[in-house]
Amino acid sequence: LTWTAEWTFGDLGLVKAVVDLERDRPGEEMSETALHGGLTHERWERLSLADQLANIGAEVARAARAMNRQDASRLQQHFDLALELFEFTLDDERWRNQRVEIGRAREIVCDFLAGDNEYESTAESLDAYFLPFSYLSLRAGRA
Repeated sequence: LTWTAEWTFGDLGLVKAVVDLERDRPGEEMSETALHGGLTHERWERLSLADQLANIGAEVARAARAMNRQDASRLQQHFDLALELFEFTLDDERWRNQRVEIGRAREIVCDFLAGDNEYESTAESLDAYFLPFSYLSLRAGRA
């Protein structure tokens, strides 16, 4: 986990749980949950908002690094994972009053990773948004 944290966050050395996702395959029926590794939709909804956004931020950071390395395959993989986690978070009824901010964060991430970057975001500005959620999650002892 230390290696993963350093790879994700650089010199910060944060140790964080990584959520693996199973991608839907074209032509197959969607399963009840697209998550694998024992993480179900219900289990995702047991996480705090900070935990959920910390996991989204980790995928966004990985996608940004892949974009910087011009690795289109990994960029798409991590972008898809981040979008899926955003959807699970937006579906969580506990955050109905925060959906505007969560949706705006998703919009900005999409603009940066796949759009024209009209918001002039950077990998550093996205880290500045998501990293506090990782710190909160770590401080609460959940990561």
